[in-house]
Amino acid sequence: MTASAERPTRPLASKPAGYVELARYSSLGRLWTLLGSAARAGRTVSLVRGDSADVCRRRIAGAALPNAAVFLDLTHILNELEDAFTPHPALVALLAGDAEPLRAEVNAHFELRLDFVLALTARRDLVMRPEFRFVPIVRGLSDLPDDLPLDARRLGRDELHLLVQRACGLA
Repeated sequence: MTASAERPTRPLASKPAGYVELARYSSLGRLWTLLGSAARAGRTVSLVRGDSADVCRRRIAGAALPNAAVFLDLTHILNELEDAFTPHPALVALLAGDAEPLRAEVNAHFELRLDFVLALTARRDLVMRPEFRFVPIVRGLSDLPDDLPLDARRLGRDELHLLVQRACGLA
């Protein structure tokens, strides 16, 4: 059994910066269920660099969500287009106030990678740090500019919790 597959038992002292609370009054059993389900679902469960195997924090990678343009951060894209604009019909439509062509393009050629770090704190809070990003399904098929920031918008706690459960094969 690998170190990342063992059941960690030492919670983090406090919630690290950049982490989002998923649930209060959680338990080691809940963390173990999520980690075990993620491994059974074919996700990569690994130690966070610098942590020992007993620390209740693991990186989970390998889940992807197709047709996820609803999670696209349009505000960030619009800010980026103010600085540098590469002509593309979907981007022109976005500047005109219509996000549907861009969402259709993203849905057709990109998926949302649901990588994240999951942890349990000493206060029994289940917390996570999302590392979500849009990646091409097949490189080169989309004609969107390569430097266009396709980032996920800031998600609410309930949305994040559902995506974590889905990535772990529980939803």
